[in-house]
Amino acid sequence: MDISGNKRITIHDLAAAAGVSISTASKALNNTGRMGDETRERVKRIAAEMGFRPNSLARGLLSKRSFTIGLLTNDTYGRFTMPVMAGVSDALLDHGVSVFLCAIEDDPALGQTHVEAMLDKQVDGIIASGKRVDRHLPVDLSNLSVPVVYAFTEGTPDSVSFRSDDAQGARLAVEWLAKLGRRHIVHVTGPQDFFSVRERAEAYREVAGEMEPVMYGIWAESWGHEAVQRIWSRPGEKPDAIFCGNDQIARGVVDALRERGIKVPQDVSVVGFDNWEIVAAQTRPPLTTVDMGLKELGRAAGLTVLALAEGRPVEPGVRKLPCRLIVRQSCGAQALGE
Repeated sequence: MDISGNKRITIHDLAAAAGVSISTASKALNNTGRMGDETRERVKRIAAEMGFRPNSLARGLLSKRSFTIGLLTNDTYGRFTMPVMAGVSDALLDHGVSVFLCAIEDDPALGQTHVEAMLDKQVDGIIASGKRVDRHLPVDLSNLSVPVVYAFTEGTPDSVSFRSDDAQGARLAVEWLAKLGRRHIVHVTGPQDFFSVRERAEAYREVAGEMEPVMYGIWAESWGHEAVQRIWSRPGEKPDAIFCGNDQIARGVVDALRERGIKVPQDVSVVGFDNWEIVAAQTRPPLTTVDMGLKELGRAAGLTVLALAEGRPVEPGVRKLPCRLIVRQSCGAQALGE
């Protein structure tokens, strides 16, 4: 069949060109039904050559799905949600599923409005994401008519939740400093009421011991400056390494050390947490830091909500994904094996 001009290519055209029935063409494209691998691949190849694009409305009517996923977040700055969303989109792109984002701040009424809008659009599922792993979003997502998966926010009982393994990430950082020969490691971190802060602090103590109390403060460069001032104003041995609870604190620490004439990393190694590249890469020297793997976390959440939308069984519970140590110049060594 000669398909030309600006005419929209239909499933009928594809089936005729491939020499199969309309039903077989549809099943081949959607990876359903029983047929030989050669037939399935031939239909897909011809579809690509013809520039065939399935009609999403028709596809939805046949499957009773909208092929859209809603991402709901109160992280309006996007520090955590944007890499999560990038991972969700990457995971679902090949499945023909679109993702749209709704930011609800911390407003329960706005959150409920967005949830109702998502349900009106007949989304296949919702991914809830936030600013911290130990807080619920300010909207009730239990007992909805669509599956809900949680990523970097606290889920409901019996839900599926994904978060970074903060303890494992902290151990990576402190063990790396110990391998560099650092023997007096101080931990400067954020507010103690954060679950992730407590997990990282406990892992720090397991590796570094109880030589120094954990220094809790705020998530800001100013706290990094203040922490250095406190450490160098008190008597006793000074640290040869500082492990920070986030990259902003770490940049404040590096700047404060430089102002005192203390060289990083020659005199003191500094490691951050988050791998917020706009901060870590612009610190001088560039910052060694722990990457929480938020994009990978988003990919896992996306594939899981897709599985639930397709009716596949998924065990509830919290999944912890591993962190990675990104080695830059602030600790004074290349990664092992490099």
